[in-house]
Amino acid sequence: MAARLVKQCTCLLREATRLSPAMAPVSQLKLARVAHKTLTFSATSRSSHSPSSLTELVERDQVFTPYPERQEVDRLIEKATSPQELLELVGGDQSLHHNHAALILIRLSRLLSEKPEDKALLIQDVRFQQLLHLISSQIATVWHGTLVKLLRSLYILELPKTSKELQSVEQEVRWRLRRLKYKHLAFLAESCATSMQEQHSQELLAELLVHLERRWTEIEDGRTVVAIMMKAGHLSESLMNRLEDKCLELVEQFGPDELRKVLVTLAAQNRRSVPLLRAISYHLVQKPLPLTKGMLLDLAYAYGKLSFHQTQVSQRLAADLLSLMPSLTPGEVARCAKSFAFLKWLNLPLFEAFAQHILDRAQNVTLPHLCSMLLAFARLNFHPEKEDLFFNLVHERLDPALTSLEPTLQVDLVWALCVLQQVREVELQAVLHPGFHTRFLEGKCLKDQSTLQKLLHINATALLEHPDYRGPLLPASALAPRPSAPDKKMTPLQKELQETLTVLLGSSDRGCLEVATRYGWVLDAEVLLDADGQFLPLRDFVAPHLVQPVGNQPLPLEAKRVAFLRWEFPNFNSRSKDLLGRFVLARRHVLAAGFLVVDVPYYEWLELKSEWQKGAYLKDKMRKAVAEELAK
Repeated sequence: MAARLVKQCTCLLREATRLSPAMAPVSQLKLARVAHKTLTFSATSRSSHSPSSLTELVERDQVFTPYPERQEVDRLIEKATSPQELLELVGGDQSLHHNHAALILIRLSRLLSEKPEDKALLIQDVRFQQLLHLISSQIATVWHGTLVKLLRSLYILELPKTSKELQSVEQEVRWRLRRLKYKHLAFLAESCATSMQEQHSQELLAELLVHLERRWTEIEDGRTVVAIMMKAGHLSESLMNRLEDKCLELVEQFGPDELRKVLVTLAAQNRRSVPLLRAISYHLVQKPLPLTKGMLLDLAYAYGKLSFHQTQVSQRLAADLLSLMPSLTPGEVARCAKSFAFLKWLNLPLFEAFAQHILDRAQNVTLPHLCSMLLAFARLNFHPEKEDLFFNLVHERLDPALTSLEPTLQVDLVWALCVLQQVREVELQAVLHPGFHTRFLEGKCLKDQSTLQKLLHINATALLEHPDYRGPLLPASALAPRPSAPDKKMTPLQKELQETLTVLLGSSDRGCLEVATRYGWVLDAEVLLDADGQFLPLRDFVAPHLVQPVGNQPLPLEAKRVAFLRWEFPNFNSRSKDLLGRFVLARRHVLAAGFLVVDVPYYEWLELKSEWQKGAYLKDKMRKAVAEELAK
């Protein structure tokens, strides 16, 4: 295509040189008029039938369409403040060229963008139909920039999908995609992609995405790449990959708002692009970028949604939000707490400020906001200093409305109160009642299975931590362990721990691995020690923590059950050795069930290099657990 254009330009210049004497009086005319005179002269010359004549070349493939000089009608279109002023130009004294009809439609769409009731009346107007007909008949001569704006305007005016005029514009855009500048493609993606996908031309959208991807190297500014990423990135995986590469290239040029938009877009599409997240985090930390309240909220949400931990960014977000605490609304505080909970970042001053903010504005706090706060606190196992005041407020708002909430949310809230050791009998009864939990016992989807697991933990709380609780409880059939997923892989720590325990025990009678309890928790291993610290045959003795006990002998005096619990990296708060609320609850239940607990955290296990060290570590842990129990 480029070679053909160069050839045509060469012919044009050659013909213009031949005509230079005749063209001297009009030397200041535009190049378009020179070309016109050249065509007229060449048509009467002897060389007009030559295959390389200018007339033949230009007629075969016109290089450009001259844009008319600015006229009075252009000013009238720009100054119009009502649809009627624009429609009066149609069929009036003004002479409309091929772009004027498009400009009028573009202006109409702007005036009616917020008036859907007027759009239906406009479409029925005869003058509007005349405009559409004029556009359709001269669509090939409309300039590129005007054409893409025209397509957006027709979508805004809500022309029906079957409209011939709309289809004509869409088809013309499809034919010109290769010739459009990248800024025009970006404009289409930003303003029309949603309309194409939901209501109009899927074919045009598909071709647009292909051209955006093929020509991605033409992007020169950050705004363009961010706009395409937000509006069209989710429609094409390969395009999104290219845009992420371009973001890495241009990230140094991004301002705080562009960084925010990129992060929110990644979070919305759940794309954890680690190189891009690291680059954005670097600039957020190194540059003194001014971050508004809205930006801080969005950044916290994005980092939490993507579970991307960057200590310095988290510290800055927490410090900036703490300084803005008086200006935050209860809804924004709840949103912040939820984001930091997903991020597993417990900043004590910030969370104390969250709790105090809720207490200070108790009258303005809605139940959904309070629920979000409660779930965030439970996830991080955070207990505010004014614990009694905070949870009195929670119970005051929650108890009258608990049964009216969505069932899954009811379970989540009661489970959160169990984690924080604040649950009451009436709340336990609400979710353990047979009429409530039956739907989850029969559920097969993952969400129902997750809710059932929490119900098991709530049931265990009632059994182990509320001795005065008299029921109801879950039926025995609900306590049976569920088979684990067949494709579930063992973690390195889990595999090494089991191998070491197998060697340490020596015989399967002396211990058991992967013990599923009736409380909803799975022990990594269980052993039984006599008064001298020697292993006893586990299967000979009663085991009330199992749904179906295998032994019938009572435990010997001073015998002790020991449970091994491994704690992986994701089980802890970020940059901390404090367990998340779920695992604090698990450890508490195992202790309440009569076990001595041997904790095996990942940060201690990683320091052990040899098999001998690992075995000695577990023996030492068991001795310390027994000694601490005797010391009590």
